[in-house]
Amino acid sequence: MKKSYILASLLSLSLASCREQFLDLAPIAQANTASFFKTQSDMIITLNGAYGALQFAGQYGQNYVFSEIPSDDTTPVLSGSVTDQDEFDKFYLRTTNPFLVTRWNDGYRGIYRTNVVIDRIAGVTMDETLKKRLVGEAKFLRALMYFNLVRTFGDLPLVLTEITDPTQGYEYGRSPVADVYAQITKDLTDAEAALPERYTGADIGRATRGAAKSLLGKVYMTQRKYAEAATKLKEVVDANTYDLLPVYADLFRPANKNSRESIFEVQYKKGSLGEGSNFGNTYAPENSGNAVIQFGGGGNNRPTPDLEQAFEANDPRRAASFATSYVNSSGTRIDYYYIRKYLDAPTVNGDAEDNFYVLRYADVLLLYAEALNETGRTAEALPLLNRVRKRVGLADKTALSQADMRLALEQERRVELAFEGHRWFDLVRTGRALPVLQAKAAAIGIKTNLTQNNLVFPVPQSQIDINPSKISQNPGY
Repeated sequence: MKKSYILASLLSLSLASCREQFLDLAPIAQANTASFFKTQSDMIITLNGAYGALQFAGQYGQNYVFSEIPSDDTTPVLSGSVTDQDEFDKFYLRTTNPFLVTRWNDGYRGIYRTNVVIDRIAGVTMDETLKKRLVGEAKFLRALMYFNLVRTFGDLPLVLTEITDPTQGYEYGRSPVADVYAQITKDLTDAEAALPERYTGADIGRATRGAAKSLLGKVYMTQRKYAEAATKLKEVVDANTYDLLPVYADLFRPANKNSRESIFEVQYKKGSLGEGSNFGNTYAPENSGNAVIQFGGGGNNRPTPDLEQAFEANDPRRAASFATSYVNSSGTRIDYYYIRKYLDAPTVNGDAEDNFYVLRYADVLLLYAEALNETGRTAEALPLLNRVRKRVGLADKTALSQADMRLALEQERRVELAFEGHRWFDLVRTGRALPVLQAKAAAIGIKTNLTQNNLVFPVPQSQIDINPSKISQNPGY
C-alpha cells in the first residue's frame, strides 16, 4: 500500500505523504500536520497510509509468529542463540521478547492512521459520498487492527481519537476485552453501511461491504456468538459476490490477486519500491541458494510432519501448500519442509508480488458451516463443508453428528487455510488449543503445563515500564 508514514504508537507520531492512487506505491515529499489534511486528496493519501500499515512486521509482515508458530502447524528456525520465535513455539515467553513490542507498536501505529482520517475528514470540503466511504474504510481497518491486537494481548488501550500530543498516551489504561469487541462490532457495522460491494480500476483491493460483513462474522465466531455469526455470514454467501476459484493452486499466483475468491488481501507490489512482500524469501529453506527462490531463504515458519499427516492422501492442497524437500545446485535432494504458497520471483531479496489473504471465500464458507453447526443446524452445514472439499476433488462427508462436524471443520480449515494466519486463533476460539498443544508438547518432549494464561501473550514490558499506573501485565507472565 502507500508509504504515507503517519508513524505512531501511543506515545509517538510523525508524518510523510505519498501518491494519491491506491496501488501506486512510491513515496514522495514530506508534509506536516499544519498544512496537510486540508483536501480530498490529502485524506485519500492518509487513508492509503492506513492500508500501508498492514504491511508492517507487527501486523501482517511477520504475522506467522503469532498466528502459526504457537500452533501445531509450524516450527521456528533456530540460529545459534536466537530463540525469540522459539519462545512462541514452546511457550516460555519473556515479556521483553522483541516480537511482542513490534506487534503492539505496529498495531497502534496503524490505528493512529485510521483515527487521523476519522477525526480530520469532517472538516474537509469534499464529495460527501466519497467522504462517507473513506470513513467506512478507516473504520474497517481500525476494527481489523484491534481484532488482531485483542486476540493477541486481551485487554487493550482503546484509542479512538487522534493523539496530537505524546503525553496523551499516558491517559490510556487497558479496556476490558468485551469493550474492545463492542467497538470492533460498532466499527464494522458502520463500515458495512458505508462501503460499496466492489471497486474497479486502481481502487481494487480496498475494503468492501463484503469484507466488513465477513470480518464481523469472524468476530462473532471468536466471541462464540454463533447465531449472530450465522446471520452475518449468510448475508455474504447469499450476495453471490464471491466464489471459489476452480483450481486451488491458482489462489497463490500473483496473476490472480484480488480474484473472485478474495474478500480482503494485504496488497504488495514488487519493483524495488519498498512495497514488495518478503514471504517467499522468509519461508524458503536456509542455505538453499536459488534452488527454491531467487536470493535464497530464511527457513522460517517450517511446516510440521503433524500438519503433513493432516492432509488426506489425494488432497492436492498439500503439494500446493508446502514441500518436504528440494534439489540443490549440485543435484542433491535435501529433505526440508517449507511453504510453497508464496513463491513469486522477487525483484530483489524480499521484494515479491505475493499478496496476503486476510479473508477469502473458503474461510467464510467454513465459518458459516461452523456457525450453523453450533446452532444445531448440522445438516445445513454439511453442504458448505463439502463445497470446499469438491473444489479439490475430495469425497463428500456424510451424516455427521454435531461433534463429528466440529472435528471435520477443524480439520478442513487446517488444510484449506494452512499458512494463512488462522490455525492458532482457530484453536483458541474453539477451546481446542490446550488439548491440541499439550499433545504437541508431549510429542516433541517438552515438559510444560499450559493453562488459559497461555492463550494470550504478555504485554510488552516496555509499555508497563512507561505507564505502570495504567498498564498491567497479563496473568502468568
